[in-house]
Amino acid sequence: MIAVMIAGATAMVVSLFGTRFLITFFRNRGKGQPILGKEDNGPEHHMAKQGTPTMGGLAIIAAAFAGWMVAHVRDGLVFSTQAMIMWCGILIMSVMGFLDDYIKITKAHNRGIFWKRKGWITFGLAIGVAAWLSAGTGISETFSTTRATYPGWTLNTVVWIVWAGIVIWSTTNAVNVTDGLDGLAGGSAMMAFVAFAIIAYWAFRNPEIYAAVVNPLDLATVAAGFAGACAGFLWFNAAPARIFMGDVGALGVGSALALLALGTNTQMLLVLLCGINVMEAGSVAIQMGVFKASGRKKRLFRMSPIHHHFELLGWPETTVIIRFWIIQGACVATALAIFIGDFTRLEGLR
Repeated sequence: MIAVMIAGATAMVVSLFGTRFLITFFRNRGKGQPILGKEDNGPEHHMAKQGTPTMGGLAIIAAAFAGWMVAHVRDGLVFSTQAMIMWCGILIMSVMGFLDDYIKITKAHNRGIFWKRKGWITFGLAIGVAAWLSAGTGISETFSTTRATYPGWTLNTVVWIVWAGIVIWSTTNAVNVTDGLDGLAGGSAMMAFVAFAIIAYWAFRNPEIYAAVVNPLDLATVAAGFAGACAGFLWFNAAPARIFMGDVGALGVGSALALLALGTNTQMLLVLLCGINVMEAGSVAIQMGVFKASGRKKRLFRMSPIHHHFELLGWPETTVIIRFWIIQGACVATALAIFIGDFTRLEGLR
């Protein structure tokens, strides 16, 4: 537990100072986030935010990594192959996001890599990371909810790689879609990372039940590092934001959430642990479906993702953020209740 706490505390401190440095760095160079206007069917009501420093996700990723590294000064915590491959995957996705952010800032327009091309590239990278995990570690290749044996459907290696790639790809995109209001994505992700730290540490303390989780204590420090990093970042990202996460942060955070779900065999719980992200991404899919089905004439929401819909209904931005955080908190609590309930049931059978 001490190693987990070290990871979280170190990451939070590094994130606080790192985020502050990035704000100054980008402001001094006059580089900030471009906002889509009315001509691009974007959130025109957010135009006042144009020019706000972005790519704050660099501080999140660096701080989480620093927390994870420092935690290993604790005796008994070893560097696991699985965690190192996960970190490589996170960095690969973050670099993709960084390139997108760089293009946006350079062109002064909120269109980076064309979205269809970006989607295929990130999906290919996700498949590659999943294949690396399968080949380089003893990760359980099952379709699971709270543990590898529940429901315990073992998948063919190729099928598992595709499934894991879809999990990584969809989660990164869902977090990216959620990153549209000050602190919404960061706060929601922080709750999910805290839950993953609990789940992984629980697996570490109960190896007889969660034997399929590879080096769970190391996974717990990864999760705690990201939780602390998100907390430090929120100090400056809370409304009114002084810096945005950017795609570098959204893709890095999203891939970390997905990889922790795969590593702890809780892929299906991810739907609840990332409940607000699922809702946001789902609103975009539904909006596009209705729009195309109606011959490009009708929309279900005033604007998607759904947080913009509520803004256009008259909710202040802070009201939307806090209410969405409450929804996310309820989803995370439900996921943990399912996880602990399953553990309690198994303990009762022993």
